[in-house]
Amino acid sequence: MDSDFFIIIMAFVAGFVILRLRSVLGKRTGHERPPPADPFGSRRARAGDDRASEDEGEAEATDNVVRLPGRDGQEIAAETPLGAGLTQIKVADPRFDPGEFVEKAKDAFEYIVMNFAEGDTAALKPLLSKDVFEGFSSAIEERKNKDEKLETNLVRIKDTELLEAEMSGRTASITVKYITEQINVTRDKDGNVVDGDPDRIADVVDIWTYERNTRSSDPNWVLVATETPQ
Repeated sequence: MDSDFFIIIMAFVAGFVILRLRSVLGKRTGHERPPPADPFGSRRARAGDDRASEDEGEAEATDNVVRLPGRDGQEIAAETPLGAGLTQIKVADPRFDPGEFVEKAKDAFEYIVMNFAEGDTAALKPLLSKDVFEGFSSAIEERKNKDEKLETNLVRIKDTELLEAEMSGRTASITVKYITEQINVTRDKDGNVVDGDPDRIADVVDIWTYERNTRSSDPNWVLVATETPQ
């Protein structure tokens, strides 16, 4: 009887914690603990479970259409260049799941953006190609030389869309379009604003391209190109 009572109490506590977590999802102040250091790492591996939960972003396949997760999930027809590219990647790496990739790409975006703002090159290096890392490092070093600080508030990721996917030899490549709401402010050493507006939420569009060697045991994709459409 005592055991049953204890289980009921623990279930109640767990339910309360889940509700509290849901109430703060999506809020970003720019000072939270960053996402895990392996944003593209397998959720299943971390959970120690072979079965993915509904929140893990698995893609739903219906006939020849893949519908990615989300309220208005992107639908990808198999006969399109994007659909064919995703199929090629799946053939090269049977573990690849487009839906999981989209969810992980959101984690990676947040992780990279926040660590760039904080100037943490050590955290950025494993997820960036040599060229992209040099660009990010140069911008971080320039801020340091000017004794300036970048404050980034990633309010929310409004949309994540896959634009292109292809295989080149063993290398898989996927291009992702992010539409986000951000507050970006640069301050000098005295705290004065030199760029940006702390009271303005801006819509920001970024197009990032990731690559991964499908023969590698490393689940992480590397950011190889960035673009901000004008």
